[in-house]
Amino acid sequence: MVKNLRKLRMESGTTQRQLADLLHVSQQAVNRYEHNDAEPSIRRLILLADYFGVSVDELIGHEPV
Repeated sequence: MVKNLRKLRMESGTTQRQLADLLHVSQQAVNRYEHNDAEPSIRRLILLADYFGVSVDELIGHEPV
C-alpha cells in the first residue's frame, strides 16, 4: 500500500508516464499503485522513495509506534 504516492507525484509535477518509465512498468501499473489496487516491489518502493527524497516509511504512510 503506497498511501502517499499520488500526493508526492502531484506535488512534484511528475506524470504517471514519467514514473512508469522510471520504474520500468506500465502507466496502468502506476495508476494501480496510486489506487492501492496493486503494490510495487520493494525494489520499486526504494526507487520511488529515492526519487521523491522521502523514506520508504513515509511513502507507505507508516508511523512508528
